Amino acid sequence: MLRKACIGDVKTIHRLINISSGKGEMLPRSLMDIYGSLRDFYIYQDEEQDEIRGICAMSIIWENLAEIRSLYVDEEHRMGGIGRKLVEACISEAITLELFRVFTLTYKQEFFHKLGFLEVKRSTLPEKIWSDCFRCSKYPDFCDEVAMILEL
Repeated sequence: MLRKACIGDVKTIHRLINISSGKGEMLPRSLMDIYGSLRDFYIYQDEEQDEIRGICAMSIIWENLAEIRSLYVDEEHRMGGIGRKLVEACISEAITLELFRVFTLTYKQEFFHKLGFLEVKRSTLPEKIWSDCFRCSKYPDFCDEVAMILEL
């Protein structure tokens, strides 16, 4: 079941992000960050086992730009369409909010390419997107994430 996150999901979101962060897939986030951005998150929950299988957030960056971030699907459940459903929910919300440019910074270019995202130079995105990057040990010289954008 796909749904918006609720307050009871925060600690699970935090745990999943930090599992992914430990593998170098995304930056870690504090509980305070997650509480503050909880409305950005979608959850994919296995109804039978009542477990969260995936998470994704859509964050508004500026008047014409949103970011898909914090996408994580349990390794056992990858390649089953959960990630696609999560990203499509975020894109749908962006359209509802009249945000017609959506970007991501990712290591999973092929996944996002299948959803219509195109690779762009990071320098074409506004400086505002780099606020999280300043906390990363790879910034600025060793960043290996790929910037991709979807024009809706």
